[in-house]
Amino acid sequence: MALSEHIFEDDIHPIDLVEHIAEHHKWDFERIADDHIAMAVVGQWRTYSITLAWSAYDETLRMVCTFEMEPPTEKLPKLYELLNLVNDECWTGSFTYWEKEKLTVYRYGLVLAGGQDVGPDQVDTMISAAVMSAERYYPAFQLLVWGDRTPKEALQVAIAEAFGRA
Repeated sequence: MALSEHIFEDDIHPIDLVEHIAEHHKWDFERIADDHIAMAVVGQWRTYSITLAWSAYDETLRMVCTFEMEPPTEKLPKLYELLNLVNDECWTGSFTYWEKEKLTVYRYGLVLAGGQDVGPDQVDTMISAAVMSAERYYPAFQLLVWGDRTPKEALQVAIAEAFGRA
């Protein structure tokens, strides 16, 4: 049954909706605050930590999908170069590396200006796209950091990967 076939109130809080979706998929989650939820989504390569936060002021649902990666300091310039190449390939969201936390991060913000409502299929697609992107590019990040590949060589692995395995 599609998520959109579930009956939701018209003005359900975005984080309540995310919680219903997490329950639907049987993902581990924790409601951190009324406007913030964290969950773990298992992929092929990693278990991804995903947080979603609602800002009523900005009318934005922000998603952050992270996974740990501890590249040697001397690899950081090449990692940043690869992140730029990867971001050129991403139509939604973008990757960055948080050096202090040692996390690779995929971020996306869904703007709902003018009082728009978010639908379950939008949120489910947003989360699925984050996991699919992380799964697609994870091998490239690993090859660059631990396999002594150039950013362009590492990216070729991601481009050659089959889609739809998240």
